[in-house]
Amino acid sequence: MGIKQVKLNVNELTIGMFVSGLDRPWTQTPFPLQGFYIREMDELRKLKSLCNHVYIDVVKGRAPVAVNLKSMVADSGDAKKTKSKRRSEEVPVSIPVKPITVKRDHYVDVKPLKKEVRQARQLHQKVYTAVGQVLQQLDTERYQGIPVTETRKLASDMVDSVVRNPDAFTWLSRVQEADEYTYSHALRAAVWGILFGRHIGLAKRDLDILAMGVLLKDVGKTKLPNELISKTDLTETEQNEYEKFVEYGVQILRETEGVEPRVISVVRTHCERLNGSGFPQHLVGDKIPLLGKIAGIVTFYDMVVTPRTATVPIAPSRAVAKLYELRNTLFQEDLVVEFIRAIGLYPTGTMVELSTGEVGIVVEQNFERRLKPKVMVVVDALKNVLDTPYLLDLAEDDKRKQAQIDAGKRTVEDAQKIEIARDLEPGSYDVDILKVRDDYLMSIERKGLLSLLDRFKS
Repeated sequence: MGIKQVKLNVNELTIGMFVSGLDRPWTQTPFPLQGFYIREMDELRKLKSLCNHVYIDVVKGRAPVAVNLKSMVADSGDAKKTKSKRRSEEVPVSIPVKPITVKRDHYVDVKPLKKEVRQARQLHQKVYTAVGQVLQQLDTERYQGIPVTETRKLASDMVDSVVRNPDAFTWLSRVQEADEYTYSHALRAAVWGILFGRHIGLAKRDLDILAMGVLLKDVGKTKLPNELISKTDLTETEQNEYEKFVEYGVQILRETEGVEPRVISVVRTHCERLNGSGFPQHLVGDKIPLLGKIAGIVTFYDMVVTPRTATVPIAPSRAVAKLYELRNTLFQEDLVVEFIRAIGLYPTGTMVELSTGEVGIVVEQNFERRLKPKVMVVVDALKNVLDTPYLLDLAEDDKRKQAQIDAGKRTVEDAQKIEIARDLEPGSYDVDILKVRDDYLMSIERKGLLSLLDRFKS
């Protein structure tokens, strides 16, 4: 079911949106009563000075996310369903659930990316290897040798790393190994879970449990035939057989020394859905524990962004839009909204087209202004790939130009503030996103090292 009108904070407005409603009478503003397209920065400033929120028509104008996804065939992985089950998921539900408690600014000590990236890169490989060892050992029936303690420690360290700076692991979580899909998906989903939990202020202990649970959520798939795991269109019999992986995983972890009950709870409930259409217990509403709800969202999101059958990832805004459509059906609405706020519309690593016509890669977030990240420009306005990419800090660029406008040195038209026009599919241009990542991370590592050497010299 599509949506037409969306309530939006004025700070999230961009040029090209159609404003269809205000939070105050139209007669108290200079705007036309029938609504209008935002065509210039001056109109944005007027809206921000007069309103706290507005309503935009996502059919007539640009949407905060692409909400019409009828052409998109999402491989939702753990959300595999038969056609009859998919139809039941589309029916909105009204289930009373307890609103989540969001602790803003619970984690305020965010280190610069350059101080965290080296440790994060090394840790990524350790976690990746540890999860692989878990599944490999399970696959060969050597349950007693599972490195659970090591995995728990690494998951906790991963929490610490993401808490210190989310960008470092967001970058590294995008690494894909097509022949190790289950491994990489578990790690990516754990990273999304930690980013989300960090955003809503979960206690460190809860983050540890969540990370461990998501890392181990797919261990039961080692009990399934490979062809069943990789098949996308299951018969009802095959679907029932596939769903058994959750209980297999619960049984395996129960027999594994050192796995806490709350970790097993995350594994047991990560495929449950708000309206009862999930599995294995068909839990409804708050019968699903909070960490299970979070695990379900991050699992679904990662499966849509990086489907098993796709050669390249899907643009994040499409996955966000699909998730938003499923609020109050499969997933709790306020959790969906907070997850979107946590990752932003343009997560680190997203290829974006700017209002100048240039194309760049988001390399670092601005947590105060989500629509103004740091972007590495890799394609010029004529769509030629640049030999030497350059870094553009959209927030700093906006701040500098606004200061010039306020000082009367430039007009709004002359300043030409740069906006993100849209995000792009990763394969849209002949650009190696991973190389852009590595070059950027290496450059800030070198800067950090040189800074350290300079301090020693002094």
